[in-house]
Order: sequence, then structure tokens, then C-alpha cells
Amino acid sequence: MKREVSLFCFSPSASPSLPGCIALLIALQVHRLVAAQFRVIGPDQPVVASVGAVAVLPCRLSPATSAESMEVRWFRSRVSSVVHLYRGGRDQPGKQMQEYLGRTQLLKHNITSGSVSLRIQGVRPSDHGQYTCFVQAGVSYEEALLELQVTALGSDPHVSAEGHQDGGIRMVCRSAGWYPEPEVQWRDHRGQPLPPASEKVFRHTAGLFHTEVSVVIMAESNQNVTCAVRSLFLHQEKTATISIAGHFFPRLSPWMVALAVIVPIMLVVIVLAIFYFCRAKAEYKAVEARYKTVGRLTKAQRHAAVTLSPVDVTLDPGTAHPNLVLSEDRKCVRHGDTRQDLPDTPERFDPCVCVLGSEGITGGRRYWEVEVGDQRRWTLGVCRESVHRKGKVRCSPGNGYWVVWLRDGGYKALTSPSTPLHVHVRPRRVGVFLDYEGGEVSFYNVTDRSHLFTFTDTFSGTLRPYFNTGANAGGTNTAPLTLCPRVRR
Repeated sequence: MKREVSLFCFSPSASPSLPGCIALLIALQVHRLVAAQFRVIGPDQPVVASVGAVAVLPCRLSPATSAESMEVRWFRSRVSSVVHLYRGGRDQPGKQMQEYLGRTQLLKHNITSGSVSLRIQGVRPSDHGQYTCFVQAGVSYEEALLELQVTALGSDPHVSAEGHQDGGIRMVCRSAGWYPEPEVQWRDHRGQPLPPASEKVFRHTAGLFHTEVSVVIMAESNQNVTCAVRSLFLHQEKTATISIAGHFFPRLSPWMVALAVIVPIMLVVIVLAIFYFCRAKAEYKAVEARYKTVGRLTKAQRHAAVTLSPVDVTLDPGTAHPNLVLSEDRKCVRHGDTRQDLPDTPERFDPCVCVLGSEGITGGRRYWEVEVGDQRRWTLGVCRESVHRKGKVRCSPGNGYWVVWLRDGGYKALTSPSTPLHVHVRPRRVGVFLDYEGGEVSFYNVTDRSHLFTFTDTFSGTLRPYFNTGANAGGTNTAPLTLCPRVRR
């Protein structure tokens, strides 16, 4: 900082006032004097803690100075990566990183003597690494860098024989729950290392390492072999020993050789027979399912044409996002190029680019069809009338949405989590059937008369048809969604 100020004040191209430069230099010198009032001291060696245990990161002021009115900030790689923040005489949990919420505590029992140590509960592998203890009093601040070394001793090795390989017996050693990554070694009866046949090391979702190392033991090795899993940091290891006896390498008689030839042939014949039987059965089930789906769709269409109220499904302009353009008969919606000047009422969706059907449904059955054409993005279904219409919308049954969507060639039912749909023929028209009392919302590909998906739930309150063109609020998607005329069968 001092070098930068000097260049600025005395560079020929700079033009600040001389008194200003002098004042700035004096302020810097005063800051250096204030900053020298205390130092922040941490441990010289890494702090070691086991996974799941409690770690205390020591930090203190020298000379001993009360830190009650100072700012104490513990952070990782950046100042903004806050592990714990104490400011204004109290902790500031709202500033912490999510993974440390509820897990840290500034030890304040000796804070008046300059102790600002941090306790971390339930240590995780992700806690491993460097931490900065930063203390600021007014314009004066100092910091210390220290390291937390996270460790975990895993399970005892499990050794098993898993068949023949390359003329020998393949032995596999498995162990789980290590941190950091351990060293695995097979040893013979003299303690000499054996070359591994394969090595696999992977991390569990909790961040711990699992190992799986195999070795091939030949017949002449008729001795004990040992698998050792070692923590390089803790200098501790766990071992398992197994004796390779002669019965692992039985001698084959002629009839066993013949049997070894005949059995595979018989197995191939049996597998082929099962395969053709299963394929024929699958084809029969597919045809049967096809007829059932067509029957369900036809039943839904006939129910819509005969049983339901004669009022067609229309779009409610009062709920439409300002970028959506509705046709005069309120049967067609598309995404416009510009945002319309419409009143921002509580009923209107924004920023979700969607619109609801006019009719509220509180019982009975309803069926409607929507022409989607060649659109690459759309969302269709039903939702509760009481859903939130402002801010970001996450469609799921738990939030009051029973919908399916298309996004760039991929079809999904928005369950929680979502369910991918396997669509063989791209639907140009989609049918939606709602059985309120039966607790079902079914979707059909009217193009090839196939069933797409059925939600099952318990409905209450008023439901409304839901339509989304799939465009972002700032984008354009001029291809429309069109409500088809009532089906007459």
C-alpha cells in the first residue's frame, strides 16, 4: 500500500494536491502504529480432529487484550467464506456459510483475556484445510493462519475369495470410512508387498474414502497373506490375514472337465429358451397395455363429450403473464415479443410465464385436449387455485401442481423428484383427464393414443387448468398452445 501511494503522489502524470498526499501518508503511518498494538497468534502445528468429533481451533491476542468490542471473523479461503463472525458484542449467524450453521461456537469464557478460539462440532471431511483467525479493532486488524487436519480410521478390512483369475485365486480386500485416503497393501507371509491386480478408491457422499483392492494368489503360494489398510497421517493401520489352503486349488478329474463343458452348453440353451419366452410375454403385455391405454383414452374422451358440463375450457386473461397474448375466443395463447402494460394484480403470474383456465373445478371429472404442435417447450396440467403467483414457482404436487413438461426434447412428470417419461412418438396433441374424487390426473399422447403419466393424490379446494408456453419472461416463443374443441365421439 505504501508503494502505491508514493507512486501516485510523485508520478509526473498524477495531479493530486500536495496537502492531500501528505495527509494520506500521515494516516497510513498512524494506522501502522495502531495496528502494532496487538498480534493474533495461532498454533504452529495443525489441529487434528476425528470425523464426528469436536475440534477447537486456538487463537489469541498478544499481549492479552479484551476482544469483547472487536470484530472476530473466522473464514476459509476468502473473507466472504465466513465460518463464524462475532461483531458488535454478539455472534452473527446470518453471515455464516450454510455448512457451518449451528456447528460453530466462539469460546468467550476468556475473551476478555484475548482468547478468540473457535469450536467446531460434528467435524466433517469437508472441514479439512486452512482457516484464518481475523481480529479487527477500529482501523486496526491482524490475522493468523492455521490448519485443521481431519482424520478418520475406517473399518477393519474384509477379505474374501471371489473366484479364479489367471490360474490363481482372486482375493479382494475391502474397507470403508477412511479420511484422508488410506494406503492399501497386500503382503505375503514374509511381510513383502504383493502386486495388486486391481485398485478402486471412491468417496462416499459423506466424504469418506472406501477402498477395494484385489490380488491374485497362485497355487504355490500355499501360505498366509495379509491385507493392511494404513492411515498415512495417523501412522496407524488395520489388518486382516487369511490362509490360502490347498483346497482352494482342487485338481480336476476327467468327469469334472466333461461336466464343465456340458453345463455351459445346457445353460446357454436354457437362457435362450427363457429369453424367447420372456420376449414373447413382453410383446403380449405391450399389446395388452396398448389396448388398455387406448381404452382409457377413449373412455376419457367420451366422458368429456357426453357427461361433462357443456362449458368448454377457456383461458383466464386475469391470470396471464404480461408477455402472454391470448386470442379473442380465449382458446389460444402464445408468447409475445414485448411485455404488455397490464395491471399487476395478485391473480396475475409474474415472473412465471403461464396462465390458468377460467373454470374452477371442485368435483367431478374433466377432460380437455391441447394442441402443442412442434413446440420444443411447454408445461400442461392442473394446479390449486391458491398457488403463489409471484416470484419463482417450483412445480410439484407438494406445491399444488400436477403437471408434465417438455424441455428441448425431454419429457418429465414434475413429481418430487421428477419422473422422466419415455415417449416413442412425439405428441402434437396432449389430453388431460382429471378425476377429482378419484384423486387422479392422467396425461395422454393423443397423436398415437398412448398413456404418458398419471398422478394419484387427494384433492381439496378448487383446481384450475394450467398452461405454460415454456418461454422465459425475456424470450420469445411465438408458437401457440391451443385448446382443442370439445371432443365428440
